[in-house]
Amino acid sequence: MSLTAGEQAAREALRARQGAGARYDAASAPAEDLLLARRGTAYFARKLGELSDVELDAPSLREDVRRRALIAQVGYHARALAQQVAAARAGEAVQPISPKTYRNEIAQGATLPPRALRSLVHHAAIHLDVEWRDLTGDGWELSVPLDGAVVRPLRQTPRLRARVVWQGALDLGNGGRLADVPADLRAELALPGGR
Repeated sequence: MSLTAGEQAAREALRARQGAGARYDAASAPAEDLLLARRGTAYFARKLGELSDVELDAPSLREDVRRRALIAQVGYHARALAQQVAAARAGEAVQPISPKTYRNEIAQGATLPPRALRSLVHHAAIHLDVEWRDLTGDGWELSVPLDGAVVRPLRQTPRLRARVVWQGALDLGNGGRLADVPADLRAELALPGGR
């Protein structure tokens, strides 16, 4: 994505106004995948916001999964990715995400009061975005165990997150449409309810 001279000048002026504390993506960050993840996070938040607290207890479009568990899964996914990115960035040993621990977190998260469940999703997404923004250009090339013990570069985490949030939004079953998903991601998603 190249910017015109005017766009570049506007970006530099904005950064000057925002000051030294503002965070920006590294120039070598996977910008398109980050955009997919961030738009998906906003879309999921909108679909979640459309649900009343009572509607959180309804089934999702995933077989045998209630909306509460789906929402908790989206929140804890962001939290797990943020922890792995933070550990890799700090030069610490990064452990694979334990499927058992992850399942237990989701089961416990599904029992949270509605406001806490919504906050989990919101705050975990912010934490992940901050961790992404703190990655340097070289940091994006660090590798972590993402899918079980499969080691992948951090560069793949935004695309992975994009799939989770867009699929989650569709699976909430309250009007999310495959047509709303960016075209280059649609083929990677399952149709809600197996359709």
